[in-house]
Amino acid sequence: MSANAFSLQSLIRTEATPHPAFVFADMPVSRAEFSRRIEQTAAWLAAQGIGKGDVVAVWLVNRIEWIALLFAAARLGAVVAAVNTRYRSGDVAHLLRLSGAKLMVVEAAFRSIDFAAILADVTKHEVPALQQLAVIGADAIPAHWPCVRFDAFDRTYPPAPPAQDDIDLPVLLYTTSGTTKGPKLVAHSQRTLATHAACVAAALQLDPQRHSLLAMLPFCGTFGMTSLLGFVAAGATVHVLDAFEAAPALTILSEQGITHTFGSDEMFRRILAITDARRPFLHLEVCGFAAFQPGWRELAAEAEARGLPLFGLYGSSEVQALFSIARPGDAFADRIEGGGWPMSPDARVRVRDAETGELAPFGVSGEIEISAPSRFLGYFNNQDATHDAITADGFFRTGDIGRLRGDGSFVYETRAGDAMRLGGFLVAPGEIEDELKSCRGVTDAQVVAVDLKGQARCAAFVIPANEPPIPETLIAHLRDRLAGYKVPARIYVVDAFPVTDSANGVKIQRARLRAMAMERIAAE
Repeated sequence: MSANAFSLQSLIRTEATPHPAFVFADMPVSRAEFSRRIEQTAAWLAAQGIGKGDVVAVWLVNRIEWIALLFAAARLGAVVAAVNTRYRSGDVAHLLRLSGAKLMVVEAAFRSIDFAAILADVTKHEVPALQQLAVIGADAIPAHWPCVRFDAFDRTYPPAPPAQDDIDLPVLLYTTSGTTKGPKLVAHSQRTLATHAACVAAALQLDPQRHSLLAMLPFCGTFGMTSLLGFVAAGATVHVLDAFEAAPALTILSEQGITHTFGSDEMFRRILAITDARRPFLHLEVCGFAAFQPGWRELAAEAEARGLPLFGLYGSSEVQALFSIARPGDAFADRIEGGGWPMSPDARVRVRDAETGELAPFGVSGEIEISAPSRFLGYFNNQDATHDAITADGFFRTGDIGRLRGDGSFVYETRAGDAMRLGGFLVAPGEIEDELKSCRGVTDAQVVAVDLKGQARCAAFVIPANEPPIPETLIAHLRDRLAGYKVPARIYVVDAFPVTDSANGVKIQRARLRAMAMERIAAE
């Protein structure tokens, strides 16, 4: 295999160590065993006709085969397209068509997910490049395509041809969260993945003798894959959940001496919900979290009091997860904010004022732009979208709003599409939402921008507690607490917010909330 310092293979530290590389359901896998399985998988892929430039879709939960397929594809110069296990037929068809996948490796079944039924709704004409399915856990599943069994670990295949792993060609395709036109495919190379993994290991000062990771995020997303690769690069042990559940996560955190884990705010909320008053997290040092739901500040305070230290971070498919993270010495209020310090010493972050187009000084909000070794190659088979996302001097336009601090760190505030220009000022919805959530009778709140008779205003949606709030009373309270331009023109009481499942957690559909607000205003 390639010994190039920027290849995925370079991350595998095979020196003698008593610690396994991975632990899957109490079954340890050593680094030597992992290397052997990569070679077995590469031989199997070659036997299926996979070679340089071919795309293999991987539709699996977290298992050793997933990681082996990625490293083996790199060995052959092939490309892995990561398929979210929450996808259904339309999502799967879109990804297969856009990637041009020739082969898809798929679960036979997992819990309530019926992979065969989902594939039955994908027609051959939708995905003309797909030639074959490879099934894990069964010889075949009912499908339109020929099926083979993934038996790389059970059968001997002829050795794979000499390594074809060009470290600067695409090797892994993530999907973005998606738009009405369907998600784009974000292409990363071995160089971008391996370089960033090494930066994560160095920035977190990971010690293979002392540190370990609980991997509870799906490998199909950058959040799960980046944290995994960072600990592989450090030579530290990774304990893996095939899919997140709070009870087994709590058991591993409490009993295996785990020092690091990463997840969404909802994951940590579920873990705390089944944790008693004692402090079982004796070894935990860093719990990096991404905030997708309201109430994340309150969650962080509760977690801190119960020995679960949450750290804000920042990342995206385009610049990879764990791009930046807060530092242990930060004040608590700063530590839990999204953003922090970049993992790579070569990364550069700047903020551009959306109104003037000029670079913004410290403390002024604008769009975050990033240049870093972890930056993606581009959107796969989409040159126009790639061109639009990259500045002339090579910075990625993140579409996120934030501000620079004077100490070299930055703060992520909101998505650009969520930020509101009210009264001539850029306003983050969270500022108004926090005030609403402090009101009696309000459990959660979401605020979106609306056009009211040609004027930019905001509207709020609130989920009531036992005693539903009166919108007029809430508005009167906000008038006493906030600048006039921040007070919602309308407040609507709803039972729940519209949400979308993603690889990293449940995200609120703010675009749908905006549409709902405009529909209600129009109906008035």
